[in-house]
Amino acid sequence: MSERSGGTPPRTLAEALRTRDDDALAALLRARPDLLSPVPNDLGQLATRAGTRASVMRALERLDRFTLQTAEALAASTDPAPYEAVRALMTGDEGDPRVEAALPRAVAALREQALIWGADDRLRLVRTAREILAPSPSHPSPTGLGPTVAEATAGMSPGRIQEIITTAGLPSTHDSVSAVTALAGLFTDRTRMAALLDTAPPDALAVLDRLVWGPPYGEITSKPAPPVQWLRDHGLLLPTSTRTVVLPREAALHLRGGRAHRHTEPQPPEIQPHPSTKSPSASSIADHPQVVDSAAAAQAYTALETVEELAKEWNEGGPNVLRAGGLSVRDLKRTATALDTTEPVAAFWVELAYAAGLLAADGEADERYAPTPAYDQWPELPPAERWARLATAWLGATRTSGLVGSQDSKGRTLAVLGPDLDRGIAPEVRRHVLDLLASLPEGTAPDPESVLARLRWERPLRGAVAGRPEDLRARIAAWTLNEAEMLGVTGRGALSSHGRALIAPPDVATGMGAFPKPASRAGSATGAELSATGLHAARVLAPHLPEPLDHVLLQADLTAVAPGPLLRPLAETLSVIADIESRGGATVYRFTPASVRRALDAGLSASDLHAFLAAHSRTPVPQPLSYLIDDMARRHGHLRIGSASAYVRCDDEAVLDEILADRRSHGLRLRRLAPTVLAAQADPSTLLDGLRSMGLAPAAESAEGDVLVTRAHAHRTPPRTPPASVPDGPPVPAPTLLGAAVRAIRAGDQAATVVRKTLPEPASAAPGGDLPRTTSAETLATVQAAALTGSALWIGYVNAEGAASQRVIAPVRVEGGFVTAYDHTADEVRTYPLHRITGVAELADDPA
Repeated sequence: MSERSGGTPPRTLAEALRTRDDDALAALLRARPDLLSPVPNDLGQLATRAGTRASVMRALERLDRFTLQTAEALAASTDPAPYEAVRALMTGDEGDPRVEAALPRAVAALREQALIWGADDRLRLVRTAREILAPSPSHPSPTGLGPTVAEATAGMSPGRIQEIITTAGLPSTHDSVSAVTALAGLFTDRTRMAALLDTAPPDALAVLDRLVWGPPYGEITSKPAPPVQWLRDHGLLLPTSTRTVVLPREAALHLRGGRAHRHTEPQPPEIQPHPSTKSPSASSIADHPQVVDSAAAAQAYTALETVEELAKEWNEGGPNVLRAGGLSVRDLKRTATALDTTEPVAAFWVELAYAAGLLAADGEADERYAPTPAYDQWPELPPAERWARLATAWLGATRTSGLVGSQDSKGRTLAVLGPDLDRGIAPEVRRHVLDLLASLPEGTAPDPESVLARLRWERPLRGAVAGRPEDLRARIAAWTLNEAEMLGVTGRGALSSHGRALIAPPDVATGMGAFPKPASRAGSATGAELSATGLHAARVLAPHLPEPLDHVLLQADLTAVAPGPLLRPLAETLSVIADIESRGGATVYRFTPASVRRALDAGLSASDLHAFLAAHSRTPVPQPLSYLIDDMARRHGHLRIGSASAYVRCDDEAVLDEILADRRSHGLRLRRLAPTVLAAQADPSTLLDGLRSMGLAPAAESAEGDVLVTRAHAHRTPPRTPPASVPDGPPVPAPTLLGAAVRAIRAGDQAATVVRKTLPEPASAAPGGDLPRTTSAETLATVQAAALTGSALWIGYVNAEGAASQRVIAPVRVEGGFVTAYDHTADEVRTYPLHRITGVAELADDPA
């Protein structure tokens, strides 16, 4: 629990870091990876960087509530403070076994991250951390404590200080320093302080009760009330201005029973089961995991269908890209209507497809969104692998669809697919929420409030947003619970089996050959495209997915019910013939005149439709549906439209008479050219839509008079890669990088601190510089001698960019104006031009 020391206490953080072994330094760099960018030259530079405000603030944001409370207590204590004083502030006069048991862990965590240093009898908080956490008028401490007596009386006149100690029953002194010390001693003496408070008026004690837990500041008038005046006279309230007083820290701690915090939380809150699953019957406990997996698998299949429906909606070219980037509000509403969902949910599906690389902007002059070439391969994958592609993209994406509709710092509304939706903490929060769900028994759903409470305990300072009741981390957690349910990672609120596989460690996902790599096949996801955990999750999910069906149930009300997922060719054809009325476990399709006409426009004949329905229906084809198909087929193509600008021709003159007489055709500006031909001032597509809105079934024809078959023209973007995640600060360094960084820092520190021989004139360091200065002849002679004897030298070196550095080298060979040497600083053999060496000096002790 204490710093490794050689006897003399370290005087600085750099000296404390020098007492650490390599494992402890690696742990520091792992916990605070921002210290590695770039790799510090030595331990002194590492200590300086560890004390910068930005780095300290990032480290504090990653502390849990109890460790942060420990740091806050240390900031409210003396500097340095013994471990016992910190324990007293955390436990109070009555003590707390839970706090005493957890305190060593918190102190060790602060020391590991170099936020405190020194032995247990002299714990020092890093100066920058003390400035951030210590109580001050401009920055109140979370402890609610105010300044000390010495700080509060710094600008007070000596006469006023003497009046206070006299009123408090203390003997007068000859100087203000001893008077302040005596007053502070009174407030920290439990017996004398209790006796003083026994003489206080009841109203004065009521005033102290309002200030004791903070904020410690209060406003007074020019003629304060008697209770306040009594407190001022006895120093229990000290003036900070003409109208403001403060409760001194020593007095507040006595009133609190010695505790720095009102509520100390040494242990994280437990994740509680949802009230609906707390006390299930014995039989339901056995069945609940299977129910969860089935519900999650069904929702996973729905997720696949939703993404496919979105891609079909944008198949011929989706909405235009806004000038500032993203999707307009109108296009989002239109997409939500097409998906039969709400706008926030539609935003989630659009962002998910974009994160998975299935949708993107086409990059053309009139830029719009469309499916990517990768989407054409995605539907050919097995359903479980398709889901795994979506789930892994969601888990690692920094884009946060929940922010859509809110405003950024400049008051601009954030749009779907816009440029400002990345939040670096999103992947960490999503994975951690799933980890918390995995800590519950299988099939158990958590209470969402307990999950949010746990996250607030783990990162109390993380992601706070001014003016919002909840911090960003909590909001992302709430969105994660909803998104996981929509995606099928959870079922009925509980983490599914394939959800657990999705967050399994790589060694579990690849575990012992239990899940062999599938044979390569065209269109299959490979290990490069899907992570090992994604493949593992796909294999766990596959048995729970329903088998696609080859039939539907036709009903007399012109609907068809698909009791489960359909085979792809059947689903695609059915979506042309009928409109989807509702989704879910059973999809309902409705046949309408417009849907049947759409099928006829696509080139299907009435006989084709009858044969298709008869082949794929488990029930007889209802007579109303047969009549609808035959009636639309009889009317389809009766009218012909071509380009004149546009014309209508029909063998039945009466039909043309009806069209001319209908008021709805006036906007088309029709006129009769012949008994069976009408000309229009509208283009063919507008004329088609206009006549169809009148309940007719016209067909377009070519210049040769043949019926044009209407087919969708797929629009695709150029090849696009999925959007890159925006990291939340530097990533955690790999073990190899950590080891190399520690060696480099050690070597650089050795070069900076090694004892050197005193250089004679004029070989002393140049004024204002630390590099040795020797003549070219002296440099060459010294280096050659060191190469013969195998000794090490301290050199000054200036590289080609003009950057100066000092190094410790062991010369091996000198020839051709170059010296080849083992560089202790870089821990490798290097070659240096002699003309770039500013000077050399022998070492008092050979570092080798």
